[in-house]
Amino acid sequence: MKMIDIPPVWLALCIALAWWLGLNDPFGLSLEHPVTQLLSGVLIGGGVILMLLAVVEMRKWRTTFVPHRVPTHLVQSGIFQRTRNPIYLGDALVLAGVILWLDAPIALPLLPIFVWWIEKHFIIPEENRMRKTFRADFARYCLKTRRWL
Repeated sequence: MKMIDIPPVWLALCIALAWWLGLNDPFGLSLEHPVTQLLSGVLIGGGVILMLLAVVEMRKWRTTFVPHRVPTHLVQSGIFQRTRNPIYLGDALVLAGVILWLDAPIALPLLPIFVWWIEKHFIIPEENRMRKTFRADFARYCLKTRRWL
């Protein structure tokens, strides 16, 4: 079961739900505008870039980027100097961008729900594992680098 309990699956489920909500929008809401489409592209592209930067940095340190695993190194360089969770932040940006791209404003409440779920279900358990593994180093890292932004 843990194999499918990974953030990309939850992101895909939220995107599918956003698509469905957009198709079945009972209120006829719309944000359709060229600026909105541009913003959606920036959000999606920015989210993908954040994720790629994080994966490259983690591969450089030869540590895992797979949730539910204990990392071998506390990565504090690169994008991890700006946010402790660039992949999850990237996921949230992609979701926001896709919702705008689908012109499904009724699906916008999915974004805070997704962020809440990722934080409670993945980030907090990961931080607890890192706290046990890296102790004082992780505590110092938390003091100088925010969880999200």
